[in-house]
Amino acid sequence: MQGGRIPGPDHPITIAPAGERVVVKLDDAVLADSRNALVLKEASLKPVYYIPRADVAMSELSPSDTSTHCPYKGDASYFSARSGAVRDVAWSYEDPFDHMLIIKGYLAFYPDRVDAIEATPRG
Repeated sequence: MQGGRIPGPDHPITIAPAGERVVVKLDDAVLADSRNALVLKEASLKPVYYIPRADVAMSELSPSDTSTHCPYKGDASYFSARSGAVRDVAWSYEDPFDHMLIIKGYLAFYPDRVDAIEATPRG
C-alpha cells in the first residue's frame, strides 16, 4: 500500500533481525517461538519484536474487531487469545505502507498482555 509518513530524523524507525530466539507465552500456551523475529525500534518507544506468522500458534489466537491506524506503518489488525483470557493480545499490519513491507506477515505481542516474551541468544 502506498502512502504514509516516511520515517526520518524527527521520527526514526529501524527494523533489523532480532538475532535471538523469541518465545511468547500466555497461561500454559506458547503463542510464538521464533528464530526469525525482527526487532522494530520506533522513535522513543520501547523496541517491539515482530514474529513471522509461520512461527505463531495461530490456532491459539482469533481475529478481533479492533483496528488502529499508524501514520508510519498503516492499518493494524488485532488478535485475541482464543481462550478468551486476553483481548487484543497481538497485532499485525496485513497491508502496510510500501516502506514498511518488511513487517507484512508478522505479528507483534503486547508485553503487558502476555505472561512472558523471552528473548535468548540463538543457539
